[in-house]
Amino acid sequence: MLKAGFISLGCAKNLVDTEVMLGLLATNNIKITDNPHEADILIINTCSFIDSAKEESISTILQMADYKKHGNCKCLIVAGCLGQRYQQELLDELPEVDAIVGTGAWHRIIEAINDTLVDHKRVLLVGETDTLYDETMPRISTTPFYSAYVKIAEGCNNCCSYCVIPKVRGTFRSRTMESIIAEVKNLVANGVKEINLIAQDTTSYGRDLYGSPKLTTLLKELVQIDELIWVRLLYCYPKYFSNELIELIATESKICNYIDLPLQHAHDDILKAMLRQDDRKDIENLLATLRDRIPGIAIRTSFIVGFPGETEEHFEDLKQFITEQKFDRVGVFTYSQEDDTIAANLPHQISDEIKQERYHSLMALQCQISEQLNQELEGSVLDVLIEQINTNESEIVISGRSYREAPDVDGQIYVEKALGSKPGDVIKARIVQGFTYDVVAEKL
Repeated sequence: MLKAGFISLGCAKNLVDTEVMLGLLATNNIKITDNPHEADILIINTCSFIDSAKEESISTILQMADYKKHGNCKCLIVAGCLGQRYQQELLDELPEVDAIVGTGAWHRIIEAINDTLVDHKRVLLVGETDTLYDETMPRISTTPFYSAYVKIAEGCNNCCSYCVIPKVRGTFRSRTMESIIAEVKNLVANGVKEINLIAQDTTSYGRDLYGSPKLTTLLKELVQIDELIWVRLLYCYPKYFSNELIELIATESKICNYIDLPLQHAHDDILKAMLRQDDRKDIENLLATLRDRIPGIAIRTSFIVGFPGETEEHFEDLKQFITEQKFDRVGVFTYSQEDDTIAANLPHQISDEIKQERYHSLMALQCQISEQLNQELEGSVLDVLIEQINTNESEIVISGRSYREAPDVDGQIYVEKALGSKPGDVIKARIVQGFTYDVVAEKL
């Protein structure tokens, strides 16, 4: 039996593609191994969103290529965004690579393996970026048994001036409601308690299929699934964040009072140059409505610093905005000048030195805000989903997450006096101490 090792880089949306490809491998009698030294086939599902992601992808490919010399590897496959974006160029420059499988060709992974191992060909399978997985596809979970990501749409129509996603993922296309509901029911039947809905633009879900956004309609169906405890919304663009959706989050206990709302900037000059669809006033109105209607809501966002033309005045305005809004979580990225984007050709590109200064300035500011907000939680009682039980020297450390923390990207709640709890349990705990990223709680 052939053995395959798999490395998934980048976002949760990429991870879903990885899990489906793992399912296809398993159904074709290829054994999955976490030991790259023994793998006959090594597959890297890559990211190419920004420079650092591309560098990580290339570095990982070269590391895995070494197993063709010092391991059992006979076939090295590059899948995902990097292959879709650079195609033949990547195949030409990396002779160690046997196959490229783009974002629109993940369903052809077995074909790529057969062509390379059986026919000894180097292959390029990229195709059109119009594929969608559905509930009938085999899928092997790589997340803990109690939590899963469900991709409700693929691609993006927003075409922000700095972003390559529409080029590597295609236009926005939603899965049918019936397919998503069937998948979630199957996941919950297998023990999943938390469903994290993802897409490039979650709030646009359904516009292409049904003529208008249907995220609220979908959520109303999902919350009826009995054993499902939490539904979490990630990657929610402000444009189609309707009052109807806000009301549903406010009144439906299964939908986490947590919103991931990528804003990217706060000054209208920069938002316009980014080709964002919202201005400062729109954003402030939405944030005010969310907080007024959903007390205790946790809001995560992301910002780009060093965008072409960002002056010191623009940056100080962004800092003031963050100071005023006090977001629970903030991710900061330095602008990456990407080929084939409008922003790459804009004048007044910012030096790396200034980008780094602004990055560290925003991160320092957000650290202060996060610590303050976590300290304000002290004394509150939250439901905590237990995730890990580790032995640290002579101490048992138990940690988990509440509705306020998304998996993989946010902090942890370290729970004291919780012996006997196990991963997947949901317990009540009182917050006793807040820190910058994590908090300490006691089980009630």
